[in-house]
Amino acid sequence: MTSLPALSKGKSAAGKPLHLVGFRVGNEEYCFEILKVQEIIRMAPITAVPNAPGHVEGIINLRGRIVPVIDFRRRFHITAECTVDEADKVIVITATRNATVGFIVDALSQVMKLPAEDLSPAPAGAAGYDGEAIRGVGNMGDRLVIVLDLDRMFSDDELSGLAGTTASRP
Repeated sequence: MTSLPALSKGKSAAGKPLHLVGFRVGNEEYCFEILKVQEIIRMAPITAVPNAPGHVEGIINLRGRIVPVIDFRRRFHITAECTVDEADKVIVITATRNATVGFIVDALSQVMKLPAEDLSPAPAGAAGYDGEAIRGVGNMGDRLVIVLDLDRMFSDDELSGLAGTTASRP
């Protein structure tokens, strides 16, 4: 398991700060709520699943649990070219609506605390494909981070399909 840097300092007068796990994909930084992240693991052998959607890389065995793994780049149609050190890639294991899902990301960045007043709504242009998965944009001083809402990232049908990739066999 990868160790994470300590929480950055930040207090919120307007509301509770968000505790986030940050990661990089391409040249952008994204975050999940820390309570939705179960663990972060190094890349592991992934078994392909026949007829899976294009963004599903396959499945892994995580201490006896079968977990579907999604390629974050393909799921969100990120085509920006950038050099990625394969040794930095990790799988972020998340929990959403009674499902466990892993995401392949380019690199882990940090655990951070974002004051509520520093979270802006998603821009109107993000309302297209998967725009509902963007909770907002966090202002972290000299950089912006995209805060994702795992519970809104998948439709019920999509989650059922992912669960089907982990169905146990008799």
